[in-house]
Amino acid sequence: MCKSLRLAYVAEIYESIPMESSEMFLMRLFETEMRLCEEAKAERLIKKSKFINNKSLEDYRWHDNIYFPRHLKKEELMSLSFIDHQQNIVLTGAPGTGKTHLAIGLGREACRKGKEVRFFRVSELVEQLTKAWRDGKLSSFHARLDSADLIVLDEMGYLPLSKESAELLFHLITDWYEKKSIIITSNLEFSQWNRIFTDPRLKSALVDCVIHHAHILTFTGDSYRVTHALSRN
Repeated sequence: MCKSLRLAYVAEIYESIPMESSEMFLMRLFETEMRLCEEAKAERLIKKSKFINNKSLEDYRWHDNIYFPRHLKKEELMSLSFIDHQQNIVLTGAPGTGKTHLAIGLGREACRKGKEVRFFRVSELVEQLTKAWRDGKLSSFHARLDSADLIVLDEMGYLPLSKESAELLFHLITDWYEKKSIIITSNLEFSQWNRIFTDPRLKSALVDCVIHHAHILTFTGDSYRVTHALSRN
């Protein structure tokens, strides 16, 4: 009967629920069922997101060299309200200052709250886009991302893009405009994005699309990895 009702855990947990009264027994039983289902769903979403590591907000080291826009507080960022409003988060600054960790931490927290997330290194996404375009499967590639609430694009600007790749990425991001949220990490300020997008009109249009509903955080200071390596010497 539990299987027929799609109650995944009741048959396993009912004996462990205290029987103070019929009402309390059922309430605690169903609360536990719901919690276990939510945890299982979060794990499925995390696996589907393809994060590159297990970083989370719980182990993130906040530091004084993260500069928030005046209208955004750390607590509001961690609440993920930006996803409900289809807003973007842009994290810019030198390598090793915690941008990717924060992006993955926010993405993982979104999965825990039932949001569908996709993580891409920009260079790998461009490769997949190019292959899909050459194979005549670009529409189906776009469609596979339709259900996502949040897209994380990591390392925008580490490699320059060809004209073909830049246009493919541009059309994908503009498809998401005001439909889903994007987190972008980049070692380049917007004024330097001409290194990525050689067509100035394409670069201008993309920046305008990204920052229209965006919160921009700037990371300064030394690389965690370099600092940690030097501290061991």
